[in-house]
Amino acid sequence: MAGTMLLVMSFGALACVTVFVFIAVLSWSDSRRKERETLYRNETLRRIVEAEGAGADRVLEIMREEEAAAERRSTEGLKIGGIITLAAGVGIALFLAVLHPEKESVWAVGFVPGLIGAAMLVYVYLMAPKPGSRA
Repeated sequence: MAGTMLLVMSFGALACVTVFVFIAVLSWSDSRRKERETLYRNETLRRIVEAEGAGADRVLEIMREEEAAAERRSTEGLKIGGIITLAAGVGIALFLAVLHPEKESVWAVGFVPGLIGAAMLVYVYLMAPKPGSRA
């Protein structure tokens, strides 16, 4: 019995270490990929600028388009994140209200993610800079 328990615990520890090593390698390789992409992009833009003609204007236009696209992706990500977090808060509140009807305020735990989602949505729709408002 003790040998089996030791084997199970060893396997669990090995699984935890494996997962964290995998996450570390994945994070490292992703940062290296982004670094290479940025290097290649900047090198290409530099060569276009050095070329004669309207290359510099085209590079500036490309950079503005990329900034606008990144801004849109960020805003859309905040919208989706806010909706999902708000829905999770409502779901947790309903789940806890049904699971423990004898406890009056346990459902209020759902307010935590719900209010976080609501704050994200308020930021996106009311406080975030509008596209094209930057000078």
